Amino acid sequence: MAGRTPAGRPSAKPAKSVVTIPQLGWDKVRPAKVVLVSGTEQFLADRAIRTLREILRAEDPSLEVSDIEADAYSPGELITLASPSLFAEPRLIRATAVEKCTDAFIAEVMAYLENPADDTYLVLRHGGGVRGKKLLDAVRGGLGGGIEIICADLKKDAERYDFAAAEFAAEGRRITSGALRALTSAFADDLAELAAACQQLLADEGAEITEVTVEKYYSGRVETNAFRVADTAIAGRYGDALVLLRHAIASGADPVPILAAFASKLRTMAKLSGARGSSGQLAQQFGLAPWQVDRARRDLQGWDDAGLGRAIQLLAETDAAIKGAGRDPVYALERMIGVISDRAR
Repeated sequence: MAGRTPAGRPSAKPAKSVVTIPQLGWDKVRPAKVVLVSGTEQFLADRAIRTLREILRAEDPSLEVSDIEADAYSPGELITLASPSLFAEPRLIRATAVEKCTDAFIAEVMAYLENPADDTYLVLRHGGGVRGKKLLDAVRGGLGGGIEIICADLKKDAERYDFAAAEFAAEGRRITSGALRALTSAFADDLAELAAACQQLLADEGAEITEVTVEKYYSGRVETNAFRVADTAIAGRYGDALVLLRHAIASGADPVPILAAFASKLRTMAKLSGARGSSGQLAQQFGLAPWQVDRARRDLQGWDDAGLGRAIQLLAETDAAIKGAGRDPVYALERMIGVISDRAR
């Protein structure tokens, strides 16, 4: 039931925020004093912020780039970074994790928006949720003279197809519609992996990219099925993972690369479990790409260190079973998927 006032009247709904600033797609980024990068698709957000940095650096190579972690904000940090420098270089300040920001961050950014510094570009990366709503409403209402770059998930097949097509069109390369369908179907669960696959295919010297080219690099659907099985099991969807496994085996997949997909993802998760820092910092520390760090952090939801330890031990047992120590490699994989889908509890 709707909430009621003491007098019995329905309580008023919260007023919707008024948007007066330009709201642009992730591929339409342009400089502004304040750039709110919103939405749950981290890969598109990373690309938009990187594009902004490249635009600003092309305008002035002396651009100074600084990072703020909004969830671990130290009072005075923004003012210090935005203060005029000796040589008056332009500054790009990137604030991450605004969806988990501290009260001090909200208060100081709100004050900053009243009078943004000259030659300074503040990026606010907000991944979704209600935390920081007061700040978002202020930016969207025009305080600070900013813009918003929306980076929503590409959930529909057509959206991922158009994304991949644009990757090849941007480089002036031809790709057949069949190859695009095969590629987007193969990497349906992770936009960053789809983009990486596009870049690998763009490096191919052939004049046109066809389904044969996709087959050459990705061995049909075998490797893709392996990672889809692993992703689904790690997310706790046992039934779906079992169906994907049986489909992969029926399509000719070998148990060994399927197990390798699990090993790759679980070991990355184990590396990052408990690690603190930005995606860029952890990527450099562990020799990963930032999107791999973000993906592993999402995969870790619902897992604890004890479960990860048991899962990795189970990987070793399953590896032995499918390489001769057991009678039925497929049964060994099915058993492993059951345990991993339950977060190895």
